Formats: sequence, C-alpha cells, structure tokens
Amino acid sequence: MPSSLSDTESLPLLMNRGRDAIHRVTSVWAGFRDFALRDNVLEVAIGLIVASAFTSVVNSLVADIILPPISLMWDQSLGENFIILKQGHNATAHYNTFKQAQDDGAITWNYGNFLEKLIQFALLGITLYSIAKFYSLFSSEAIIKYQLKCPACRKDISAKAKRCPFCTSWQDGREFNGHYSNSGISLSN
Repeated sequence: MPSSLSDTESLPLLMNRGRDAIHRVTSVWAGFRDFALRDNVLEVAIGLIVASAFTSVVNSLVADIILPPISLMWDQSLGENFIILKQGHNATAHYNTFKQAQDDGAITWNYGNFLEKLIQFALLGITLYSIAKFYSLFSSEAIIKYQLKCPACRKDISAKAKRCPFCTSWQDGREFNGHYSNSGISLSN
C-alpha cells in the first residue's frame, strides 16, 4: 500500500514540527522567566521571607519574654485561661487546661488565648511602625505615606498631592474659593 507522503516530502514536515515544538518551549520558558525573575517579584519573595522570620522573632518575644511576667497574675500561662460555658460529659470534673475541657466535651471560652494573640498583634504592629520611623530617619524615601481625605470626593489621597487623582480637584482650595484654576476666571459675582 503506498504511503500518502514520500520520505523526501515527510522530512521537511517533521523538521517544521520540531522547530515549532522548540519555539513553543522557548516561548514558555521566556514567559516564565519574565514573570518569575522580575525585580519586583524577587523583592516580594525576599520581603516575605524576612517578614516570616521577623514575625517568629516577635512571637518569641511575646511568648518567652513578655507573657511570663503577665502570667504571674494567674496560676497558669495567660494562654491557658478560659471560662467553662457548658460542662462536659463528666460534670464534676475540674479542668486545668482547655485541652482537658475540650477532651471531656466541655464548651470553653478561651479568653487567655485571645489576649495572647492580641498582645502579639499589638507588639508586631508597634515594632513594625518603629522600624519604619527609624528607616525614614536615614532614607530620603519614607515607608509611611501620610494620607488625607479629598474635600471634594472624600477619598483617601496622599498628603503631598496637589490634585486628587479621583476627582481631579485642586487640594489648595482654589476651586472652593470661587477661583477656577490659574486662568484668572472668577466664578464669584
């Protein structure tokens, strides 16, 4: 049975398919490289790694340094303080930890754990704010961007803005004082 293409006709077709496959692979690689290896993607990745390490340091500061003196007010760690809302299966049991209460089926209100997480959050926020303020002392570029509300549209904008990017009103008040831009046209009578 004769083939539809002779050997001399099928060779260029196979070579074109090979070139197309190589072109697709290199195109995908170039797209991935442009996406994953851009400067801002690498900066974000490094920032996330540093933030994770910084968070673990602050959590250790809270759990190992700050909370133990606070826990002296109770007989146990601050995170272990709870209130029993509903007794478990063994109604006469006394629970020393909320894990024991949960194992018995009791419903607990774990306010100590919440207070611990709240203290961690507050200290993390205060520490990050302090680092940002310290950085701004030595850098020309501020991390903390102060904002105000545009008097016309009430959107939050940069405190340094001369015009609102949302409604384009001037922030120096010239539109509200009866003036229209700097053309000399007055809207007052």
